[in-house]
Amino acid sequence: MKLLVNALLKFVSGLAAVGLLLFLPAGTLRYWNAWLFSALLFLPMLMVGILLFLKAPELLEKRLNTREQEGTQKAVVALSALIFCLGFVLAGLDFRFGWSHMPTWLVAAAAVLQLVSYGLYAEVMRENAYLSRTVEIQENQKVIDTGLYGIVRHPMYLAVTLLFLTIPLVLGSWPCFVLFLCTPALLVLRIRNEEQVLERGLPGYAEYRQRVRWRLIPFIW
Repeated sequence: MKLLVNALLKFVSGLAAVGLLLFLPAGTLRYWNAWLFSALLFLPMLMVGILLFLKAPELLEKRLNTREQEGTQKAVVALSALIFCLGFVLAGLDFRFGWSHMPTWLVAAAAVLQLVSYGLYAEVMRENAYLSRTVEIQENQKVIDTGLYGIVRHPMYLAVTLLFLTIPLVLGSWPCFVLFLCTPALLVLRIRNEEQVLERGLPGYAEYRQRVRWRLIPFIW
């Protein structure tokens, strides 16, 4: 029951926060891009949350824990939250004052890519039972090197990168997109620190790094 209440509170508070950050600056509820983004974000989140609660409550509990222990990770999370808040407010103001003129086909394509990012994310969760929102070594944790983890070492962050870069396009805001271009750099910092933690505390991770060369994007990095 405690897990269910915690999950519902985080879901409702996240929905309320996103709504306030988008619709208040927009000055209207007729900001259709915000409605589209909210549906794309929260409906899959709700379905995945229900599935995890029924089938894998331990994984759901891990995903709800956002308290980082590493100093670098705390800074990355704080900066990411700041970028998101500023980006949503900027997108709302953009809609109010009509700064951007983004074609509908691009918004639609971004919405499809956002759903693709959720598919990648779901596959990563299926493959890795140790997946957590915080950087930590869990009891009896083992190196996962199958599926997407056999292609890149951090497929979750690949999905997150795609998600982050499609959000401003779904919201129809070029200024927001420019601001969100900072997020891949923050993910690079997070990945570098996470690999240091994993190599120090997870047996077999150093060998895994030798087998799977690419961190995030094959043939690039």
